[in-house]
Amino acid sequence: MALVYVSLGSNVGEREKFLAQARKAIEKSFVMPRFSKIYETEPVDVVDQPWFLNQVAEFQTGLAPESLLEWVRALEAQGGRQREVPKGPRTLDVDILLYDDWVLEVEELVLPHPRLEHRRHVLVPLAELAPERPLPVSHKTVLEALEQVTDKAQVKPYAPA
Repeated sequence: MALVYVSLGSNVGEREKFLAQARKAIEKSFVMPRFSKIYETEPVDVVDQPWFLNQVAEFQTGLAPESLLEWVRALEAQGGRQREVPKGPRTLDVDILLYDDWVLEVEELVLPHPRLEHRRHVLVPLAELAPERPLPVSHKTVLEALEQVTDKAQVKPYAPA
């Protein structure tokens, strides 16, 4: 069994509902799931879009990385994800951040996620679940990566209206 961390994000439509559906699918499909709190986060790269809700999930799986990617893409499709604008608005975005300590680069999948250490909206919830976990390439802990990240985008605990 591999220990996996994925990020969940939504900034279109019923954001909370899309994250809840993703959590439910993870709980049904994988072993020992845990979830960070939900954070409201400022968009990066394409900034002219609604703010995101983000969180990180941790779980164990027997799926190989490529099979997990297929599962992730099916989950995004169930959430209505359409890949029209790169890094643009999306109903559900699921990224594989870490798969054990694997370092892998194949056509559709890079592990660890190539922007993991550059994204505050991923590091904050990941640090909540695994602050002392060493990252496979830099060997920094998640907390060290968070302390050194240069991304200044806002990440704040989500408080539903």
